[in-house]
Amino acid sequence: MNKGHNLVMALRAAYLSMHRQTNAHLAAVGVTADQFVCLALLAEEDGITQQELVRRATSDPNTIRAMLMLLEKRGLVKRERHPTDGRARHVTLTPRGRAVYRRSMEELKEVQDVLKAQIPSGAEKILMRYFESIPAHLSA
Repeated sequence: MNKGHNLVMALRAAYLSMHRQTNAHLAAVGVTADQFVCLALLAEEDGITQQELVRRATSDPNTIRAMLMLLEKRGLVKRERHPTDGRARHVTLTPRGRAVYRRSMEELKEVQDVLKAQIPSGAEKILMRYFESIPAHLSA
């Protein structure tokens, strides 16, 4: 096998392992890893458009829409018409959504600590630079 294939398989295995562990830890809170991504992005900057959330989550509009509808039904987010663009949806966390986000962060501390322990001191910035460049290069 070539190096490119090995790299792809290693990244896939790392992602799937992290995703499974994240889902397992978040089961106690009642959200999935993918739903947590939406909550985390809204916790970083509340009140963004649904389209901006799609972009930041690197997902597709239908997936984010379905996820937001479920989160809205559970009272974790609120979607309203954007104040200046009637076609857009403005998404915010509810107080309950913020509480679930905070509890999720507590549940994920162990997973994050295990991940951090696997990265040598000083290598995090280098890895982040590589990881952040991959989507741009693959979509070009």
